[in-house]
Amino acid sequence: MDGPTRRGSYAVGIERRERILDAAMTRFADSGYSRTSLADIARDVGLTGPGLKHHFPTKQHLLLAIAERRFDLSHARALSSASAEDSVESLRVMYDVARFYDSQPQLMELFVLVSAEAADPTNAAHALFAARYERVIQELVDGFERDVEAGRLRPDRDYRALARECIAVADGLQLQWVLSGGELDFLALSRAHLERLAADLLLPGARLDLG
Repeated sequence: MDGPTRRGSYAVGIERRERILDAAMTRFADSGYSRTSLADIARDVGLTGPGLKHHFPTKQHLLLAIAERRFDLSHARALSSASAEDSVESLRVMYDVARFYDSQPQLMELFVLVSAEAADPTNAAHALFAARYERVIQELVDGFERDVEAGRLRPDRDYRALARECIAVADGLQLQWVLSGGELDFLALSRAHLERLAADLLLPGARLDLG
């Protein structure tokens, strides 16, 4: 009985944690991070203050968990992205992730907020961002190299530097989108950047299918 009971309690805890994150994302998007209290979020999910703090002791813990969720969601989106056999996989995946970002504007705002905190080496977000960035860079490099091996991309390019450039552009556009109050066309500018890259990188016979 103890084993199934413990597994059931664990599942309930995970489900409650996800509901808290959903409520926090909605509150932060509607009211702003600074104007939202833990008490507000606790009420939204039918918990007491101590009940919520059992999962997330502070708002910063919540913000960090949301950032981690976004990394996981964008990673899953990249893994599920498929393109035609003769289309450049690496650039298509980046555009598909950009479309995911564009469809989740509240996550874009929170990502910019927590990324500023990640610049502080003593902040918990620093280690998360450093580890995830290295993983994303390597995954982009692997994607570029697969396209090179398939005869779609030029082999004489520094694809690790290009991976860092693509991340810098994506993050910079998200910051500019937030500063513009959502007026910046994030998706169009993301697409234009990838198309400029394609013009330089594609070998004859290869194509970029962004859908």
